[in-house]
Amino acid sequence: MPKLKTTLKKQIEADEQAIKDILKENIKKYRQRRNLSQFALASKINISTNFLADIEAGNTWVSAQTLIKLAKAFDIEPYELLKPENTVISPDEQTEIDQAKKMMDSFSKDLAEVLKNSVDKSVDHVKKQYSIT
Repeated sequence: MPKLKTTLKKQIEADEQAIKDILKENIKKYRQRRNLSQFALASKINISTNFLADIEAGNTWVSAQTLIKLAKAFDIEPYELLKPENTVISPDEQTEIDQAKKMMDSFSKDLAEVLKNSVDKSVDHVKKQYSIT
């Protein structure tokens, strides 16, 4: 049993480090895309520059609150900071995504048309009621 515990512990530690590595790379990527220094980002989310440097070095973990603050600073969802850069989407998933986009585009167009017709009818009604030409 001790060998199994040791192996499991090592795997957990490796997985934890892999997540820290993903987080640190994504923070650096988003920070650099927004031309923010570590000091500017740390100030923006109210943490110390040293703490941010430790996060970006993969030496420390973040609380859920800090993860949310970072995501808001970058105008992204928190999960995006934990998503590996090389996430591959399968052809089936891409097909589903494309179909969902088409459906949303169609829905948006239909909704815009319904709203336009509704507004037009409302304007016509007001014009008739108040004898506006």
